[in-house]
Amino acid sequence: FPRLSETFAVNELLALAERDALVAIFATKPGDGTPPQLGSERLSELLTVLPNESADSQAAIVANVLKDLNVKAVHGYFAHKPAEVAWRAAERLRVPSGFSVHAKDARKISSSELGLRAKRAACVVACNSDVVATIQETGARVHLIPHGVDLERFKASSLPASGTFQILAVGRLVAKKGFHFLIEAVSRLKFPFQLRIIGEGAEQERLAQMISAYHLSDRVTLCGPRTHDQLPEEYSRAHVVAVPSIVDKTGDRDGLPNVVLEAMASGPAIVASKAGAIDAAIRDNETGLLLPAGDPLALALALTRLAQDTPLRERLAITARKHVEQHYQMKGCSERICHLVVEDYA
Repeated sequence: FPRLSETFAVNELLALAERDALVAIFATKPGDGTPPQLGSERLSELLTVLPNESADSQAAIVANVLKDLNVKAVHGYFAHKPAEVAWRAAERLRVPSGFSVHAKDARKISSSELGLRAKRAACVVACNSDVVATIQETGARVHLIPHGVDLERFKASSLPASGTFQILAVGRLVAKKGFHFLIEAVSRLKFPFQLRIIGEGAEQERLAQMISAYHLSDRVTLCGPRTHDQLPEEYSRAHVVAVPSIVDKTGDRDGLPNVVLEAMASGPAIVASKAGAIDAAIRDNETGLLLPAGDPLALALALTRLAQDTPLRERLAITARKHVEQHYQMKGCSERICHLVVEDYA
C-alpha cells in the first residue's frame, strides 16, 4: 500500500479515518512505486510498511505497535496474508479480528482455509456478489458492501461529438482483463475508430505484438497508467467503454471492477463481459450491453451496434448514471462499511 489500482482501499480508509475509527495502517508489502492515488497522502502518517517476513513475525510487530493504543479490533483488507496477520495480531492483543475479500485474494488460499478464516472472524466484508457466494459456500456469514464511486469526481458529461468512434478500456494489463480479446474484436470493425487502453502490466508486450500483427498501430494505443484524477477526462472523450473481462487459466477473475462504476457515472455507454460480478451493475440493454466472456465476434458486433445507434448509447448512459446514483454512491457505501465495522467489532 498504496497501489495505483486500489482506489477502493484509499476511499474506505479515508472514510474510516475521517470518523476517527482508524488508528493505524500496516502494509504487508510496500506499494507499487507509482504516484499515489489522490487522497492517499493523508493516510501516510498512519502507515507502517512491515518487513518481508512471515505472517506471525509481521503480526508480532503489529501487536507491539498497537498494545498501548486501546484498539477494539484488527481488520485485514484482503483474505490472504493480510487476514492472517490481522488474526494473529488480534490474538496477541485479545481483541476481535476480521477481513475484507475482493477477488483474487479469495483464490490465493484454499477454500477450506478461507472458510476457517471467515468462521472465526467477527466481521467479513465482500465487495461483490461473486465473492459473497464463495464465502457463503463455506457456511460463514458475510456482508455485501460494494465499493462506491465518487459522483462528484466522475460526472456525467455530454457525449463526444460525432466523428471517429472512440473506445476506451481501463485496467491492469493482465490476462483476466481480456484486452487480447478486445484487440481481436476491433480488428474486425469496418468503420473508423480509435481504441485507447489505459494501464500497465505483464501483458503489455503481448498486446503490443497483437496490435502490430493486426496492423492496428494507427488505431490502438497502449497509453500506460493514469492516476485517478486523470481518468474523468479519459471517460469524457469516449463514446464507449469496453470491459472485456474473462476468467483466466488460473481461475482468476474480476469482481466488479472500478472502471465499470466510474464509466457508468461518467456518460459513455458500456459493453462488458458476463464475468465475475460485472452483471451486478451491468444489466443487458439497460445499463449497458452484456456479452459472453471471451467472444471477440460478439464484442465486435456489440461495438458496431453502439457505433451505429447514437440513441441507444444515450439511453444506456442515462440509465447507467441513475443506477450508480441509486446504488453505488461512494459516500453511502463508505458510511455502510464504517457503520458495519464499528457495529461488528463493538
